[in-house]
Amino acid sequence: MAFNKRSMHFKEYDGNAEMVAFFTCGGCSGRRIYRLLKSLKKRGVDIIHLSSCMQMENYPKCPHIDEIKKTVQDAGIKLVEGTHH
Repeated sequence: MAFNKRSMHFKEYDGNAEMVAFFTCGGCSGRRIYRLLKSLKKRGVDIIHLSSCMQMENYPKCPHIDEIKKTVQDAGIKLVEGTHH
């Protein structure tokens, strides 16, 4: 809903932006990320948002968040930290 309404961390997107995928990391240690990024990049994805809950203090902190961020950045995809919170 936040993306559709262009609110919170999605407010900078114009009406032409599309959400291409919504996925999980695959569990510890984020083992799906590399494979998914390769597939998404082929489809023209240029920005990935990390979910807000991965970074909020009132949720258990993801122990692999730094590696996940690095994997996204190393793939040449822009990383935005946050979604709907």
